[in-house]
Amino acid sequence: MANALTLTLGPELGLQRYLAEIRKFPMLAKDEEYMLAKRWREHEDPQAAERLVTSHLRLVAKMAMGYRGYGLPIAEVISEGNIGLMQAVKKFEPERGFRLATYAMWWIRASIQEYVLRTWSLVKMGTTAAQKKLFFNLRRIKQKIQAVEEGELRPEHLEYISTQLGVSKSEVTSMNRRMSGPDASLNVQVGGEDGGNEWQDWLASDEDSQEVVLGQNEEYDARMELLTAAMADLNPREQQIIRERRLKDSPTTLEDLADEFKVSRERIRQIEVRAFEKLQEKMRALAVKKGLLENA
Repeated sequence: MANALTLTLGPELGLQRYLAEIRKFPMLAKDEEYMLAKRWREHEDPQAAERLVTSHLRLVAKMAMGYRGYGLPIAEVISEGNIGLMQAVKKFEPERGFRLATYAMWWIRASIQEYVLRTWSLVKMGTTAAQKKLFFNLRRIKQKIQAVEEGELRPEHLEYISTQLGVSKSEVTSMNRRMSGPDASLNVQVGGEDGGNEWQDWLASDEDSQEVVLGQNEEYDARMELLTAAMADLNPREQQIIRERRLKDSPTTLEDLADEFKVSRERIRQIEVRAFEKLQEKMRALAVKKGLLENA
């Protein structure tokens, strides 16, 4: 697999040339993508894997552009996103009926964000889901409420940001101070002191970032609708266990759920497995009914 996904192209070619080169790879029709993914999963066909990867390099580049405001080499950001894409191809299951792009965007974003967090020259910020969300959204929200140049945040801005991101005011204050330090100054020159741009010139606009836009595409919306409808087919206990074990950033342990429901860990595990199977079956049936998936 590693050799199959070692591309001759790379962002080190120069951004403009790289973007021009990856546009030459054709997009895949749904049926073609399905057959290539099946060939990879069943036969580990390296040519199938390479076509799946190259046809989605534009998606990686588009998502990577949303991270220009962190002052990191865009070539390296794209490279990290490509690693995430390769992982997505390895794990993609075409039988679920959804396109590779919808699945891969989460792997791409995770790979890029881990790289940003690893590379960012700040005091260690922590790695919880809430802290990552704060790190990657603080600038955008400050722009939205026009608090970018204020230094210390006003009480009403602290209240708004902490509520929006589900973190404490002290966490917002701490992160804001770190991101306003010398390493993160919005006025640092990029490209030289004479005539160079400042970091703030490269920050994303007030519009949603590329990955958010991609997350709102038609397939994603359809998937969420299917999930919501299918969840209604589970009983209340099954719904809660699925939410706690499958839909949370930090899943609840079997021990905690066993204590809550007064049953054994093994019983919780059994309920989870069966409920997940029921959920998948219901989603597939609904997808067929809506014409989103062919009936196998």
